[in-house]
Amino acid sequence: MEDQYQALYTTFRWWVPQRLNIADVCCRRWTVTSADARRIAIYAEDAEGRREVWTYGRLHEYANRFSNGLRRMGVQRGDRVAIALPQRPEAVVAHIAVYQMGAITVPLSVALNAQTYEQRLRDSEARIAILDGAAAAALLPATEHCPLLRQTVGIDLDDERVLSWRTLLARQESAFDMHPTSASDPALLLYTAGTGSVPKGVVLPHATLIGNLPGFVAAQNWFPQPADVLWTASEWGSPHGLFGAVLPGLYFGQPIVGMRQPPDPEATFAVLERYRVTNAALTTRDLRRLLKAVPRPAERHRLALRAITATDTSLGAALFEQCKTALGVEPNETFSQVEIGTVIGQSSQKWPARAGSLGKPYPGHQIAIVDALGQPVATGEHGEIAVNRYDIHGHPDPSFFAGYWRGEETGRPVSGTWHRTGDLARQDADGYLWYVGRLDEMFQLGSRLVAPGLIEDCLTQHPEVAEAVVVPTPDGSGIKAYVVALAVPEQDKAGRETALREALLSHACAQLGQDGAPKDIEFVEALPLTPSGKIRRQALRQIEDDRGRKWPTAPASAAPLP
Repeated sequence: MEDQYQALYTTFRWWVPQRLNIADVCCRRWTVTSADARRIAIYAEDAEGRREVWTYGRLHEYANRFSNGLRRMGVQRGDRVAIALPQRPEAVVAHIAVYQMGAITVPLSVALNAQTYEQRLRDSEARIAILDGAAAAALLPATEHCPLLRQTVGIDLDDERVLSWRTLLARQESAFDMHPTSASDPALLLYTAGTGSVPKGVVLPHATLIGNLPGFVAAQNWFPQPADVLWTASEWGSPHGLFGAVLPGLYFGQPIVGMRQPPDPEATFAVLERYRVTNAALTTRDLRRLLKAVPRPAERHRLALRAITATDTSLGAALFEQCKTALGVEPNETFSQVEIGTVIGQSSQKWPARAGSLGKPYPGHQIAIVDALGQPVATGEHGEIAVNRYDIHGHPDPSFFAGYWRGEETGRPVSGTWHRTGDLARQDADGYLWYVGRLDEMFQLGSRLVAPGLIEDCLTQHPEVAEAVVVPTPDGSGIKAYVVALAVPEQDKAGRETALREALLSHACAQLGQDGAPKDIEFVEALPLTPSGKIRRQALRQIEDDRGRKWPTAPASAAPLP
């Protein structure tokens, strides 16, 4: 393969129209001709296997009806509308409807608890909330404590507290005059994961979609091809789901596959086969889970995959090779944040992939690896990933966020036009970045700084390990690992855990040495997660700290107990 990276990177130029609305470029423009209006936008399945096919024409009509309904409820330009829906067509309808009004979507995971729903509804000052049964049990009680919330719209819900989606749309006209917006106008209010701090609201303009396209196209091996069908394992309201799949897919007029409730791994591969999915976007955790549960899917399913992206955590060399072997596709690892979009990654069709690497800066994005003072480090040295608001030609990078909601501070130092991500990496002589870890996840052991990602990658290489997280012991003398093992019969559980613990400790010592390997392993049913699905490392560190305080080690000079 010819390495095309340098030519692509140096010749790329941004073009962002002054007037831009996501609803226009992702939906309305595909309804200008009757042929385009009949294009398939969404394939949808619910938990019972019932299937729907939505065209762009139908999507446009429903969005117009919903926009008219929102207007009747008093929604105006700049108002926030919360959307807590799973992968179902109505979620896309709601997004398009809000964007074309000049209002702002507040996407919320369906897995949040009542307290988090209340916090985000109150913080965003959302005027309307849209939900279905997936979020109802936690969200509806939260709405009772949100005085600025005017109305809650429910899909397939029989509850006196909600306005029926079906009834609302039936009363509205199918035509709507789109509110003109500029590329810099706000379109979304997304909240950060909050793994190491309180989640912050991030305001994203309409131009953010354009800013994410180079990374999306490259990571999906030059999407779209004529028969491309796109699927993501992420919630459609998450940053990965929205900008890593749904909105770019609609922008290019290609079909998206939605599964209302995530099926088991075997059924997932069956869905990918049924719809001839060519392009998949997953988190590393989702990809690892699928291949652990179904190690050889190609033996049972006729898959059409030609591109897979993995994001959120480092892919690692072992999972990279496993994906190549099991699916016949080199996964393209990507690096993204809510604030800056997808700015680094691989593209196996345009430049050589390196197993375990984050890849290179995508065209249109300027990256540096900097020290604590914001100065570039030498090639091969560890430093913090920083992203510039301008590309190498001095043009504004449209992937950048507009700011934090309410003007909150980032908690990260900013030097001029550089945004510091809080993620550590090193860059080799060929320009490839290699992930080290989050600054707020590093911990000190004696005189050395430990990056947990390397240890966790080592542990998850074992075929019986689903997930692993490492934290320091309370006295700071060693490393403790929390491991989620693949299910085993209850009668064999104790013996199997003992054997697996010994195997993992031996493997880690061989790979990382005595000092780099965990001293202890504790098996758990599940790891604590943030509302966005990221691991709450701090919660595990707190457990260790609490245990250390409960059972303190007596000092050598202590008197013996009576």
